[in-house]
This record gives sequence, C-alpha cells and structure tokens, in this order.
Amino acid sequence: MASTIPDREASLERQLKGYRLATAEITYRLPDHPSLLQTFVWQHDDLAPGYPERRRFLAFWAAKIEGRLFSVRVGRTELLTPSRYAHAAGVWQLH
Repeated sequence: MASTIPDREASLERQLKGYRLATAEITYRLPDHPSLLQTFVWQHDDLAPGYPERRRFLAFWAAKIEGRLFSVRVGRTELLTPSRYAHAAGVWQLH
C-alpha cells in the first residue's frame, strides 16, 4: 500500500510554484437545441496568474466541441489555505 505523504509534498511544492486549483463553470448551448443551455464544471491544477491549462482547455472546446460557449465563470483557491471544518448539528435520514 502506497503512502500519501509524497503526494502531499508534491502538492505543496506545486502550490509554492504558483499552481492553484482552478475551476471553470462552463455554460454552453446544446448543438441540436441552441435555445437550451447546459452546464459543465472543469477543475484542474493551473499555474497562476496566466492559467495556461484553462486557456488551453477553452481553446480546445471552441475548436473541437460542437456546443457553442455561452459563458464561463472562473474561480480558484488561495495559496496554502487551511483545512475547513464545519460541525454538523445532526444527521437526518429520509426513507
């Protein structure tokens, strides 16, 4: 069984080099029904501030995928953020 510690170190090294988790919410028109919109979420580690992976993906989309882009919303994580914790007040099950 492989340890995950080297993965964490590699992730830390990438973050120190400027890589961050970039997210793009892509809204596009369906090729057969252009009046309908569909959403696709893309996430990838990308190099800030130019984000070449995101630019490459959107260029690929525009050139090769039939769904015409309508809008792209972009978000990213900050460098070296602490883990987030939220306490759940309870657990409910619906049968």
